Amino acid sequence: MLKSLCTAAAVVITLAFMLPAAQASEPEMQRADNLDELMRLVRERALFETEVNREREREFIERRDEQQQMLADARRTRTQEEQRSERLETNFQENERLIGQLQEQLDSRLGTLRELFGVLQQVAGDTVSVFNGSIVSAQFPGRADEIQTLAQRMGQATRLASIEEIESLWIALQEQMTETGKVVRFPGTVIEVDGERTETDIIRVGDFNLVADGKYVNFSPDTQSILALARQPSSRFQNTIRNLERASPGEIVQFAMDPTRGSLMSLLIQGKTIEERIQDGGPVGYTIIALGIIGVLIAIWRFIDLMLISAKVGSQMKTPEEPNTNNPLGRVLKVYQDNKDVGVETLELKLGEAILGETPKLSRGLGLVQVISVVSPLMGLLGTVIGMILTFQAITLFGTGDPQTMAGGISTALMTTVLGLVVAIPTVLLHAILSTRAKSVIHVLEEQSAGMIAEAAERSGRSLG
Repeated sequence: MLKSLCTAAAVVITLAFMLPAAQASEPEMQRADNLDELMRLVRERALFETEVNREREREFIERRDEQQQMLADARRTRTQEEQRSERLETNFQENERLIGQLQEQLDSRLGTLRELFGVLQQVAGDTVSVFNGSIVSAQFPGRADEIQTLAQRMGQATRLASIEEIESLWIALQEQMTETGKVVRFPGTVIEVDGERTETDIIRVGDFNLVADGKYVNFSPDTQSILALARQPSSRFQNTIRNLERASPGEIVQFAMDPTRGSLMSLLIQGKTIEERIQDGGPVGYTIIALGIIGVLIAIWRFIDLMLISAKVGSQMKTPEEPNTNNPLGRVLKVYQDNKDVGVETLELKLGEAILGETPKLSRGLGLVQVISVVSPLMGLLGTVIGMILTFQAITLFGTGDPQTMAGGISTALMTTVLGLVVAIPTVLLHAILSTRAKSVIHVLEEQSAGMIAEAAERSGRSLG
């Protein structure tokens, strides 16, 4: 127990005196085995600290005179710097006064030339903006740098513009006006959509359009580079590019030009194609299209069949005494010839039965066409309702901060209604045409049947008479 206490006390003493003086050598730390030994170590440490403090006091006294000299030097330096600062302040104020006088002298000498240089600065700045946004810069890159330097110099008013610089601005404006009226071909680099650079010949149409390899390209004022469009306008516009590329110098050809320098082109590109609008219809739209195709195919099939039947019936009417079973009228005449000897009422029933048997064959498929013409707009309305529900759900989640998105959703929802009407209108017309054609054949059958019954009744009346 005693040994543990001595060890702990030695550690405390060591921590308490860890910062010795640099000038004195610290005595070697010893281990205390008992209380007497510990007391001896404490006394030795106290004597050592006292000696260190005395050494510090002696050194401080020895350097006191040196410190007084350093303080005097610092005060003298401060006085010199204060005097120098006063001289500099006086010189600064004098320079400010001279600058003001020189500026007044410059203003008086410039006179009306100041307004001229102000206009020159404004025109130079406007010219830089025009050059940076003009597609002529695609052919002549960097032509705005010199004008930009002139505009900056005029803004700083450090030097007056020379006659040569003013003439260079005039020549640059004249060149811009001249180039906007030209259709030229020049080699250039087109950056594709995937970032690849392609060296090709580019045709510039004034200050309006750029075309390359049969496609419209766009000039980016921000990067001063020629970019390929992500999408091209419709083929009726692209076809005019071939006319331009094949034209000889001086030849006048038809070309679809964008006078707004790309605004109309961007709107055309943003517009959806027919394929994209059909895709907006979704499953309902595809179902409507499938029904329309089925209806049209059935209508074409029935129209061709009824035309052939009408031709055969017309041919049969020319030779009623020789019935042919390949047409409805021939089959009805065959029934008449097979039942000439029966009574009038029986013959009427036989002919009526034959006509009733031909009617479903003539009207075959017309009911399905009619059903498709009715169901298609209803399915379109169903798709529109579903699309509107989805649109309003999106509005509920994300709000109405973007009217364009909301209008796009409504436009997409209405696409199924458009598809339904596109299918319904022609199928209704086809059904009306087919029904008229079938009824005309049935009318011929009924007319011939009535004639045959009348003939049989007349023959029966003569025999009774």
